[in-house]
This record gives sequence, structure tokens and C-alpha cells, in this order.
Amino acid sequence: MPHSISALLKTGAALALAAATLAACNAGGASGAQSVHAVGSSTVYPFAKLVAENFSRSFPDMRSPLIESTGTGNGIQLFCSGLGPNTPDMVNASRRMKPSEFDTCASNKVDEVIELQVGLDGIAFASAKGGIKLNLSPETIYKALAARPYGKPQTAKTWADVDPALPAEPILVYGPPSTSGTRDALKELILHVGCDVDPAMKALKEKDETEYSRICTEIRDDGAYSDQGEQDNLIVNKIVANPRIVGIFGFSYLEENLDKVQDLPMNGVQATYENIANFSYPGARPLYVYVKKSHLRAIPGLEDFMKEWIKSWGKDGPLARIGMVAMPAETMAANVAKVQNLTILTKAELEAE
Repeated sequence: MPHSISALLKTGAALALAAATLAACNAGGASGAQSVHAVGSSTVYPFAKLVAENFSRSFPDMRSPLIESTGTGNGIQLFCSGLGPNTPDMVNASRRMKPSEFDTCASNKVDEVIELQVGLDGIAFASAKGGIKLNLSPETIYKALAARPYGKPQTAKTWADVDPALPAEPILVYGPPSTSGTRDALKELILHVGCDVDPAMKALKEKDETEYSRICTEIRDDGAYSDQGEQDNLIVNKIVANPRIVGIFGFSYLEENLDKVQDLPMNGVQATYENIANFSYPGARPLYVYVKKSHLRAIPGLEDFMKEWIKSWGKDGPLARIGMVAMPAETMAANVAKVQNLTILTKAELEAE
């Protein structure tokens, strides 16, 4: 690449150049030089890798898709940064896109996004085989991990300090970072639920939503909770090495490592395929991929890669065999229609959630 173009890519004109390159690709047809590029969730990563492997077997003449684990938040930021060959075509997400992220996409001309729900997952809480055993609830997790539980100083050092029925073992939790969709789901599905047990918190939400959100979702930073980055397998390895540690990661990593770790139930409900599928497990959540419609003509195989997800997500399909929980039949049908019709996501849909 000429030095003048390299310099240009480092300036504020990068988006204009990328858009022009994309337009040229659309006008001239697919050359086959550009592979599908997806970034995003560490939870979705192993599923996307399998879909990519199956795609490569189905289309041996195509370049293999590039799948990167960047975390949901960082992935969406990259996805929304603009159009063109220097930006991702897809983002994998372990939570739904936020309206504010949709606005960022639109402001950078990423204004035609296809949203696919590809399956279900659960936020699992686990310890090493033979390690600490806890019957958890959203309330106990919130009290143990919140920086200021119900607006008061955090004083709990052991699980027994949170609930006398729990063992007097130190609170040591290894979990996802703030950029992770798993961390966002932890906040929404667990911490908010535990926080809302206190009627005063619900009243605070009506009075000062910012302070309410801070109290309900800010995690303590005194060492009781340790951010382990975007590698869920690292958390598995850490809890195996220390029987006192509780790990937080996606259900697929729990299922994959049941020879080494044990599930810690939530409200007495185990994190199992069946309990996630019927949403009786409190930590059940949907998984998503987002695709730039404007890249479909420019990137060889992108539409076929979307269709490979459809071929893979059934109850008896390859994704279920590595830990993804299949969606209800009606949800599958609705998402198949999105691929067939290339349906564009609207901000109103995100705000209606």
C-alpha cells in the first residue's frame, strides 16, 4: 500500500476512504480477496468459530472467516466505527445492542444492521470439583459483590457475612470485565434483581435513575471481585487451581468443563440446558450476531455465513453439541425470516425491550 494511503488511513478521512472502497467493491463485484470478519463476545466466540469451520467445509473455495474475541462492548464499538474493508462485517454479542450503540452506528453511516438471535446461554456460577459449595440467589450475589449494597458501605468479607446459611469462606469471585456482554448480563439479570429486593431502591429509581444504577450495578474493587479479561477459559483454570474461588462465565464453558468444575445453583435451580431453555434458571439470556447489510454484496460469502448459522442452531445441531441452548421454534422461525428478507433493525425495536 502506498505511504500516502497509509497516512490517510490514520487521519480523520479514514471513514470516507473506507466508504469509497466499499462502494467500489459493490460496483465491481466480489473479488474473493476479502474474508468475512467478525468480532465480539468471548461467550459467542466458540460458537462462531464452529460455524466458521462448517462454512469453510461447505465453501472450500472461499477464504475462511476471521473470528476475533474482543468482548461484546469493544466488538460493537469496532462494528459501529464505520463501513469498509477496515471494519468488521459482523459482531457477536452476549447481550442485545443498546439504543445508544445503535445511534453510534447510525452516526458513522452503519445505518442498515441486521440483528439475529442465534441461541440461548446462561450466566453460570461455578467452583472447582470438591471446592466451595453455595446455594446462591440474585440477592446474595448483589450483597456480596456490590460496591455499596443498598447505598451502604460494603463490609462483607465472607459469604457468611452476606447470609449466615452460607460458609464462612472469603468472598473470592473471578468474572468478566466491564467490556464483556456477560458483565452486562450479570448486571441486568442478577445484580438489578438482587438490588430491587429493597423497596427503597425502587423508589430511588423513580427519583434518581443514575444513582440507582450506580448503587445497583457498581461492583466492589477491594479484591473480592477480580476481573479476568475476555478469556472465559482463564477463569475456569483459575477456579480449578483454588477451591475457594467462584467463577462467572457462560454456560457452554461450564458444560465443557464439568469434569473439573461444579455448578452453583441459583435460587435452587441448576444451570442446565433444560432450565435455560425454559428460562427457569435466573441467568438465562439470548445471544446475538449483528451484520452490516451494506457489506453483503462487497464481502464474498457473508450472506452464506449468515445462513450457516441457521443450519447450525437447531436442538440437534452442531452448536447444541458444544453447549449452546437452542431457541424455541417460533424464535428460530422469526430469525430465519430475518435472513431471508434481510430485515433491518430499528431503534424502536431496541427501545421497546
